[in-house]
Amino acid sequence: MLTKKKYARESAVIMTEMVLPNDTNTLNNLMGGRLMHWMDIVSAIAAQKHSNSMVVTASVDNVSFGKPIQLGNVVTLKAQVTRAFNSSMEIHIEVSAEDVPLGQKVESNRAFFTFVAVDKSGKPQAVPEVIPETEEEQELYASALRRRQLRLVLAKRMKPDEATELKSIFKIEN
Repeated sequence: MLTKKKYARESAVIMTEMVLPNDTNTLNNLMGGRLMHWMDIVSAIAAQKHSNSMVVTASVDNVSFGKPIQLGNVVTLKAQVTRAFNSSMEIHIEVSAEDVPLGQKVESNRAFFTFVAVDKSGKPQAVPEVIPETEEEQELYASALRRRQLRLVLAKRMKPDEATELKSIFKIEN
């Protein structure tokens, strides 16, 4: 039986990794692909916790690499479902890196991933609604529909004039 609603905090996941030599490029910085791999894992776990089902990655929004993460840094990835739509869920990921011996911590990356809950045959299945509680959760929840519509328009799965939340961006007149 599907739970109708779940609190956003119930999907929260924190994952910690250490950047080892095999994770780095020739500048001794964490390779972007390795970071995206970790981001995919932490967000998949958050999506599974929310949906109580198997999930597949549907999309990855812009991932910008603001600050390099160096060899030996401890990387903390925090993920949480922001909103659910039928069978899909948007997950917000925050990445920070810490040089533990120096006591220096930097915010490195942020991204939104979308996952779809599926059954054993790979067919999409319904997911619970999200209940945001904190101010940040409420802001992420409120803006999630805009991000979803933009994803669908860019993927050509929605016409710009159908994107109700994006009309001002596309300057569509009714």
